[in-house]
Amino acid sequence: MSHVVKRRPDARLILLLGALAACGPISIDMYLPSLPTIAQAFAVGTGAAQSTLTSFMFGFSIGMLLYGPLSDTYGRRPILLGGIIMYALASIACAMSFSIGSLVAFRFVQALGAGAASVLARAIARDAHEPGDAARVLSMIAIVTSIGPLVAPLIGGQLLLLGGWRTVFVALTLFGSVCAVTAFLKVPETWPREMRGQSALLKSFGAYGTLLRDPVAWGHMLCGGMAFASMFAYITATPFVYIEYFHVSAQHYGFLFALNIVGIMGGNYLNTRFVGRFGPVPIISFAALISCIASLFVSLVSLTGWGGLWSIVFGLFFVVGVVGVLSANCTTDLMHRYPANAGAAAAVFGAVQLSFGALASLAVGLWQDGSPKGMGIVVGVAGCLCFVGRMLVLRWHGTKTPAAIA
Repeated sequence: MSHVVKRRPDARLILLLGALAACGPISIDMYLPSLPTIAQAFAVGTGAAQSTLTSFMFGFSIGMLLYGPLSDTYGRRPILLGGIIMYALASIACAMSFSIGSLVAFRFVQALGAGAASVLARAIARDAHEPGDAARVLSMIAIVTSIGPLVAPLIGGQLLLLGGWRTVFVALTLFGSVCAVTAFLKVPETWPREMRGQSALLKSFGAYGTLLRDPVAWGHMLCGGMAFASMFAYITATPFVYIEYFHVSAQHYGFLFALNIVGIMGGNYLNTRFVGRFGPVPIISFAALISCIASLFVSLVSLTGWGGLWSIVFGLFFVVGVVGVLSANCTTDLMHRYPANAGAAAAVFGAVQLSFGALASLAVGLWQDGSPKGMGIVVGVAGCLCFVGRMLVLRWHGTKTPAAIA
């Protein structure tokens, strides 16, 4: 095709892109209830079982960095299909693993495939829509994707009861296979050949260097990445803080967890209503301000104990609720700043975002004493850095890119 026709949002395409973007979260959350069983099955310690999660996160990050430049050079569709097929085949291998070492290795490969789906679903949405529509579509995709973390642990727990931990990976194989067939039939090529001719492979990877020298790019990565870090701190800490410190039952913890997922979906819905009117940057500015204020509130009540459990729940609802808004708008604006390297821009944003989340999770683990204090400190610091990112975006947004890679 010689050009891309910008289109109105298509509900069926949005559902498919949301399912593709959910490959990573679903592959993490669905098998979490199986970790103790996996450790028992292979007669290894908890740490060895958890290394299957570490290898997945590592592979996911590398995959996101690889597929952006590859898709800028060879097109979105072949790279996307290749990644999904890799994901499905690796899921089969995970189900057939007979040692913890092989499971760790196959989880890494599975994550490489999932990275393609996550990056390219967003890049395809950007290619096919104007900036205002793209941000709205990315928020719609995030709403669909948010369903994954909500239901995946419940599905994983039931599959564990029905057929053991291998059944979880059989289900992921079926999910990947359906996504691959549907993507082959329904996802168009959105990156025209003449744009690929302008993006030689080495030049596409070279875009990372330019992105990392751009204060606007760092502003977006800090905004979206530190909001994501706050969410990871919440995910890591609250099972201990809510259940062990505040003595919330496991059933009620699930309700509190779902409350924040609803907050994310609500924030993304509001974004779809207002981003077309105001544009991504004003929405980023407002959402980052909310994130900073709510994060500092969570930090204050966590350190002082003021208000108890419900003060923390109240603050975290707003901290987590704007994560999808910031991610969608920061990604959209960054990709439109680098139109010839949109895949690379989406990839570096996703990889940095994931790295910030992993660091926040590690920091909470190091400070974990059963109280909310460690979570409060990490969330507060992340909220302040998110606001710093907002200031960088507002200060430098009108400037040119550091080098003519676009």
